[in-house]
Order: sequence, then structure tokens, then C-alpha cells
Amino acid sequence: MELGLNNKVALVTGASKGIGKAIAEALAAEGARVAITARTGSEVEQVADQLRKAGHDAIAITADVTNPQDVDRAVIDVAAKFGTIHVLVNNAGGVGSFAPFDQLSDRDWLSVFELNVMSAVRVTRAVLPYMQRQKWGRIINISSESATQPDAAMPHYNASKAALNNLTKSLSKAYARDGILANTVSPAFIMTPLLEGFMSTLAQQTGLSREQAISDFMAENRPHIEMGRPGRSEEVASAVVFLASENASFITGTNVRVDGGSVASV
Repeated sequence: MELGLNNKVALVTGASKGIGKAIAEALAAEGARVAITARTGSEVEQVADQLRKAGHDAIAITADVTNPQDVDRAVIDVAAKFGTIHVLVNNAGGVGSFAPFDQLSDRDWLSVFELNVMSAVRVTRAVLPYMQRQKWGRIINISSESATQPDAAMPHYNASKAALNNLTKSLSKAYARDGILANTVSPAFIMTPLLEGFMSTLAQQTGLSREQAISDFMAENRPHIEMGRPGRSEEVASAVVFLASENASFITGTNVRVDGGSVASV
């Protein structure tokens, strides 16, 4: 299937590992020129180097998306290298403190909203003029099943992802007539390096095999994933690539759940 992404310029934040890296690789495989950012320069440069060795056009930019100056500089650098930006994937994000409501401080709440919401606000604001000038753009925000189906713990994270979903819908309403489409992708229990490490530690602590530790954890904490297994970063990336493509030209303001059936609501 021809997706129409050849020579499109894509900016992916938080792309040094896990879902962000898989998204950058998938976009590059479709012929997009890819710019990737992360806070750790050595890690993001390593990913860009791997893409270049595979024959793709890629650059790495060290940037903290919670820093407005870093955001502005990163977008300027991408435009200077590639001329414009067609696709923005706001993937950078995080949980912050793994804690219940009564143990979270104001600082915990503010820092998670800064990372998960305000980073997307700032990068989108910086990229919009390029998309408006060319009358073509794709904004894809990486959210979470927790935005729709919140956990008892991590209410600050759950609320921040719900805000990101709401922001995406607002953007879809505001900029569709400029040819800019905005959508959300919401993964659930994806086997990223972070989750892989957590599962390995859990297996060691319980004396279980890795497979049994994952199975037991899912049975207790993610019982509604009907597929009965963790997702893969590449499965999230496939949804992102489709939404970035010409084939998604009449899709905006939607939330694509890559969750194995976890969210039960319609």
C-alpha cells in the first residue's frame, strides 16, 4: 500500500527508545525524512545513526521538551535541515511518581502536566506555521488507555493524558481547514524497555520466570486486555504511520486505541 510519506518530514519527540524509536523507524521505512529528539544526546544520536546506516535520512536533536527554548531551537533546526515539517508525533511523556492520590504533591502534578501536556502544546505551536503555509500537516499525540480507563494509582498521569486527548480534539477542530489533521493514539501495556526492566525485576523478586511474572501481573493489573499479552512498540508505530499518511486524509479528532481490547467503553 502506498502511504504517500516519501520525502515527508517527520518530527518525533522522545524517540531514543521504546515507542518513539519504533515510530521513527516505521516512518523512515515509508520514506519519510525523520528528525528525532530526546533529552539524552548519546541515545538519540545512536538511533539516528542506525537509521542513516539503514539508508534513511535522519537527524538527532538533543532537546528537553519541557524547556521552551529547547523546543523552539529544535523546530528551527529541523526546518533548517529539511525545509519544513509535515508530521509531528508528540511522543515524549512519562508517569513521574508511581503513587496514589494522597501521596502526590502539587509539584508531582505540575511536573507531569508539564511533560505530558505542555510539551505537546509547545512543540505543536512551534510546528503549526510550517504546516499552515503548506496547507498539509499531521499532528499525532501519543496518549494512553489511562486517559479513558484510569487506574486507581497515578491520577496525575491519568488526568494529564485525558487533557492530551482533549487538546487533540481541540486542534482537530481548529486546523482542519488548513489541511492539518490531529489525532491521538492510545497504547496499553506496551513492552517498552521501561516495562521490560520492571517485569525482569518483578520476576527476580518473586522467583518466577519472566513469562509467569508478566502473566501474573497482567491478571492482577490488566485483566481486560483481551489479547492476553503485552503489546509491541511496532504495533503502536503502525497506527501512527497510517494516521500520518495520505490514506488517513478524512480522519481527524479521533483516538485510536492500541490496547488489545482493554478499554471496554464504546
